[in-house]
Amino acid sequence: MSDTTDNNNRHQQPPRTPGVLRIMQSILAGAFGVQSDKRRREDFSHHSPWPYIIAGILFTTGFVGALILVVQVVLSGQ
Repeated sequence: MSDTTDNNNRHQQPPRTPGVLRIMQSILAGAFGVQSDKRRREDFSHHSPWPYIIAGILFTTGFVGALILVVQVVLSGQ
């Protein structure tokens, strides 16, 4: 029985750090509220939340900046 346990432990790999594209997809899906439960669990299974936190802050900053720009363009046309 311990041989089976040892083999299972050898074949288990630690979760890989997600790539930039994967983080961007998760941030966008979360922002629009369309992220699947499976993907959410995968995101939270990684060791460090910092890539998601940083990407979320950057996305939010860019989104607010884009909204401000759109409002300024619309108001300047009046």
